[in-house]
Amino acid sequence: MATRKPHRATRRRKTKTTARTAPSARLAPKKKAAAGKAATAQKERRRKDPATLRVRLFEPTFTVNDLERSVRFYTDVLGFIVGDRWTEDGQLKGVLLRAGASSLGLSQDDWSKGRDRKKGVGLSIWCQTEQDIDALAGRIKAAGGRLTEEPKDEQGVGRSLAVDDPDGFRLRLYRR
Repeated sequence: MATRKPHRATRRRKTKTTARTAPSARLAPKKKAAAGKAATAQKERRRKDPATLRVRLFEPTFTVNDLERSVRFYTDVLGFIVGDRWTEDGQLKGVLLRAGASSLGLSQDDWSKGRDRKKGVGLSIWCQTEQDIDALAGRIKAAGGRLTEEPKDEQGVGRSLAVDDPDGFRLRLYRR
């Protein structure tokens, strides 16, 4: 059985399609050249200003009044896990907590700056999660925690809630 050749118009359409993609292919070397210039500019900037900060990980540490109480709050109420523990003379002095890829340090106050020192005033730690904020709120309440702010939708942020730890450090959990 004989096969039919495509109609001339069909062949022309294929050619036009190829012709339409060809200019973008011709632009690719220009993009590479532009990318090369950007990389060179960035490299030069780094040479001119070698003291710029490039952080890979951020691990805040809170000095707390009662370390055991704070560890219970962060593990039992919020769901952190204890990664590392530091002891001195058999007494717990600090912990490194983990939640996902993030860490938070807690250390026992040694009271060298006085016992009436306020902690957590004016500080908020924003914690992005993919978890359901309303479900987290329910879990925090069920574990005996108290929300500072109930779940709400915030423009530019998404759904969020706020909770204060026993020393007044505020964590804002949000999901975009």
